[in-house]
Amino acid sequence: MKRGNIIFLNGVSSSGKTTLAKQLLKRLPDFYHYSIDDFDVVIERMEDRDNDRLIPVETEYFFHRTITMFSDKAVNLIIDHVIHDEFIRSDCKAILSGYPILFVGVHCPTTELERREKERGDRRIGLSRSQLDFVHKEEIYDIEVDTFTNGLENCVERIVEKVQEKDFPKAWS
Repeated sequence: MKRGNIIFLNGVSSSGKTTLAKQLLKRLPDFYHYSIDDFDVVIERMEDRDNDRLIPVETEYFFHRTITMFSDKAVNLIIDHVIHDEFIRSDCKAILSGYPILFVGVHCPTTELERREKERGDRRIGLSRSQLDFVHKEEIYDIEVDTFTNGLENCVERIVEKVQEKDFPKAWS
């Protein structure tokens, strides 16, 4: 069975993953954007957060498994995620091991992350800085980009070039 290819964007909050994914879609029309933030909306609708009635399983547990469901049906994905703790890292590796993944580290300078957080207004200020203590510390990427230093278009071009090599590595095998 041919699995769908996965471009896996990993970076802290406000690093530019969603913007990068949207630009990649313009160049890669056979791909679909799938975000942990979007998936969390599904979980939020199921839960009754006002009354503390929550699903007792990490959202990422379900998110990782739905990635495999799409790939198993030959759907190409651009994943927008934050591997920000050991559970997420180990579950992601266990579930996605052997899938065709281009693993992309998305970086951005701390001062720019903080500026973006303030501008967005929908994130806790300091979230990205706190995630930097874990994100990118152990990951080995197929490609790394910096959305601020390199610019969005350059990042898109570099990723598209990798995709066009048509040799998606088997992640975490």
